[in-house]
Amino acid sequence: MTNPLDTQIGGSHYKDLKIQPIEYTLANDLGYVEGAVVKYVTRWKDKGGVDDLKKARHLLDILIDHDEDDCPL
Repeated sequence: MTNPLDTQIGGSHYKDLKIQPIEYTLANDLGYVEGAVVKYVTRWKDKGGVDDLKKARHLLDILIDHDEDDCPL
């Protein structure tokens, strides 16, 4: 059986890394939003540019808002 991490559809911006964002996300039991932040911050220079950083910031804002709503002061 082949390792699915050896194949990337749509470029090589993850495959060429020492550790892929999905590996980090799974190894650290991160949720979807946290994993997406790691993904966007990791790839921004090689794929989406500043737009990827804006996506990461947007997801962080969502995560912060969600946490503040669940844990009021």
